[in-house]
Amino acid sequence: MGSRTASKDIITLRGSAAIVSEFFGYAANSILYNRGIYPEESFTKVKKYGLPMLLTQDEGVKSFLAGLTSQLTEWLEAGKLQRVVLVIMSKATSEVLERWNFSIETDAEVVEKGVIKEKSDKEIMREIQAIMRQIASSITYLPCLDEPCVFDVLAYTDKDVAVPFTWIESDAKLIKDPQMVKLHSFDTKIHKVDTLVSYKNDDWDEQ
Repeated sequence: MGSRTASKDIITLRGSAAIVSEFFGYAANSILYNRGIYPEESFTKVKKYGLPMLLTQDEGVKSFLAGLTSQLTEWLEAGKLQRVVLVIMSKATSEVLERWNFSIETDAEVVEKGVIKEKSDKEIMREIQAIMRQIASSITYLPCLDEPCVFDVLAYTDKDVAVPFTWIESDAKLIKDPQMVKLHSFDTKIHKVDTLVSYKNDDWDEQ
């Protein structure tokens, strides 16, 4: 009788950090596309997470996001990243219209002792797929952005983290009395990412 062992999907801290930072890159691209921040023709279609995804071809945005994901990887591997927020603002007034909030919980034991975890790639991909589908359908539940907009990214880190000179201190860019929609989360067993979008409540303005 032949012996068989079940194959296991091992997740290391470095592997998990790579999954999470790559997710941010694709999520940011999807938000910028689906919220119409850049023209449709400036994106190209690729296959990722078993879904058609869109990536910007704008050199400035590509460079910004590449630098962002590289820095996020470093902070994730150190267990120092608590949250990333993609903020959409009015180009004319800088008023904050939307905040895409990605909260991160890191397994401290993995960072401190280097233990490894197990979770199948397929399971992680399914969880990420669910978030990407919600971002893609955001046009159905978020107010129309009917003015030119710009975006920025905020990173919340531990206080003792070294911050590169390309990053500057910022206020939280909050929205007064926002509406909120909680999206799906995903978990690599080392990093858990919870997603929430908050947006300007136009009803409040009319009161």
